[in-house]
Formats: sequence, structure tokens, C-alpha cells
Amino acid sequence: MAPLEPEDPAGRAGEGRRDGEGQEERTRLAWRRTTLAFALALVLAGRGVVMADSGALVGALAVAGAALVWAGFLVLTQRRMVSLARSGDRRVGPGTVLLAAGSVLALAVLAGVWLVTAPR
Repeated sequence: MAPLEPEDPAGRAGEGRRDGEGQEERTRLAWRRTTLAFALALVLAGRGVVMADSGALVGALAVAGAALVWAGFLVLTQRRMVSLARSGDRRVGPGTVLLAAGSVLALAVLAGVWLVTAPR
């Protein structure tokens, strides 16, 4: 059976060769998947608040805060995808990484607040 990728003279399959456009597409799709996963977490949190019997005010505020964080993350994602499309720069700046990580941490903190204050 033949290898899927051609080997270079050193015998390593696919190393040293980059598919520039394919990499950009994979990066764009990864950002899109992350945004969709973030939205799913937000929807599930909202469902938990709706299903709660009482004390939903704190949960509703936590979900509203998470929705704002998600909207910020969505803007960040769109800016990154536009940057990839315009310049083809594959490097992610430290600000983008910090904002993305901060968004995920903020979602976790808001979920924790809701879990701690939710009625049992």
C-alpha cells in the first residue's frame, strides 16, 4: 500500500512541505468550531437556568454575562478570520490569545457563579 503523502529524501512523510491554503482553511474552521462550541455551552447554560425551579435571577444574570462574553469572542473570531483572509499571516498575536483565553475563563467563572448560587 502506498503512503498517503510523498516522502522526502530523508524518509519522513509530508515533513518540510506546507499546504498554505489548506492550513488557512483549517485554522479558519478551528476558530469557527470553537465559536460554535462556545455557543453550545451558552445554550446549555441557558437551558439550565430555564429548568431551575427558583432563584433564576442570578442564573439569568450569569447567562446574560456569558452571552456578552460570547459576543466579544465572536468579534475576536471574526477579526482573526478576516486577518487570515487578508494577509495570510498564520501567526496569532499575543493579544488574540489572551482575549480568547480570557473569554473561556470568564465563561467558566460565570458558570461557577451560577452553580454555586443555584438552588439545590
